[in-house]
Amino acid sequence: MKKFILPLLTILLILVIGCKPKETHVQAVSDSFDVPEVADVVLYQVNPRVFAPSNSFQAILGRLDSIEDLGVNMLWIMPIYPIGEVKSKNSPYSVRDYKAVAPEYGTIDDLRMLVESCHERGMGVILDWVANHTAWDNVWLEQHPDWYTHDSVGNIIYPPGTDWTDVADLNYDNKDMRAAMIDAMSFWVDSVGIDGFRCDVADQVPAEFWNECIKTLREKAKPRHLIMLAEGANPDNFTAGFDLNYAWEFMGAIAKVMRDNAKVNTLVNADKNEYKDLERGKFKLRFTTNHDESTKETPVKLYGGIRASMAAFVATTMLHGGMLVYGSQEVGYPEPINFFHYVPVNWNANPEMRNEYKKLISVYNDHPALRSSGKVSYFDDDNNNILCVDRVLNNDNVLVVVNVRNEAHSIPTPGMWSNRTVVNLMNGMDVDLGSRIMLEPYQYLLLGNK
Repeated sequence: MKKFILPLLTILLILVIGCKPKETHVQAVSDSFDVPEVADVVLYQVNPRVFAPSNSFQAILGRLDSIEDLGVNMLWIMPIYPIGEVKSKNSPYSVRDYKAVAPEYGTIDDLRMLVESCHERGMGVILDWVANHTAWDNVWLEQHPDWYTHDSVGNIIYPPGTDWTDVADLNYDNKDMRAAMIDAMSFWVDSVGIDGFRCDVADQVPAEFWNECIKTLREKAKPRHLIMLAEGANPDNFTAGFDLNYAWEFMGAIAKVMRDNAKVNTLVNADKNEYKDLERGKFKLRFTTNHDESTKETPVKLYGGIRASMAAFVATTMLHGGMLVYGSQEVGYPEPINFFHYVPVNWNANPEMRNEYKKLISVYNDHPALRSSGKVSYFDDDNNNILCVDRVLNNDNVLVVVNVRNEAHSIPTPGMWSNRTVVNLMNGMDVDLGSRIMLEPYQYLLLGNK
């Protein structure tokens, strides 16, 4: 009889283990990665739908070396959550489940691997967060209809003043909903190790909520620091705790200057206006395109060709910091990109243009004066065709000169730069400056002390 006891116990042990409920594993997050200082952030926006029609996380992972090679230090990944199917437009900003990953992109483990690989390369990751509304088939709507905005007869509505009929508007008067939203955001910080959020239509969500939310997230994340970006332009974005918000005014100004022949001082006025009351250490995110803008026109078409798009990028990003590159603009993708669908991008197109972006980002990274809240001096061009700005921080000094026209122009050399030999920071060559600086159509110069 004894000879049967041991095998019997072994079988029972196997059965017990097999019947044991699976544990929900939450991966520990390493504290070893430090996000860059806000002033030093070079953000690369990842639209998963330009990388692959399926398993996008794996496709992005396969391109990380190339992305890192550009010199960026932070990725913003557009919404990765399951997309609503009721009244759907296939928009990633229609979130069906705040704590899950859309199958078209991969799994949560794929996302963890992507985040870990970014951290190994010295790049942080922020996720796009949609706090203003949910999909119509989000579980919240069925279980908590009081978490949503209702019309006068009791119907849940889509966000007022929009045509976003695929989403239901959330009611921020409801404290339980607020708590659930913060809990959902905390999930991604705790279990995946992301480094912050880009918050969609932040101005439509009460600043009071953002204040509570950001404080809670940062307290929980300690000793890690989180980068918070608001898709908004309200000053209360910063008092609520955001590090950056959108430079919409400058985006409008650069388009007017490049397309409508507006005067260069349009840019100077926009730059001054966006920073005049801004607390030191806070920044405007400067961009020549993003997913919304590229749905209408990509930079090559918007600004009038490759050279014009590069001049616009320099004029936009070298004045005050807060640089954004939308994944695809570095290869000069020419046509609109509808992020509601997969759009294949040829990542091998226009290698000279990609190398130019890489060199510009390298100069930007090497010169803190370009990405800081240091001294900014503007120099008048009588004909308003050339942007000329002197940037100074401690011993770092860079002169930014950009011809925004499709014809040659010149500008008087600023006094402190006149009759000197300086360095062209893009190629390391000496430049002998006289009394005037002549620029070819859409030419730019980034000049430093020799």
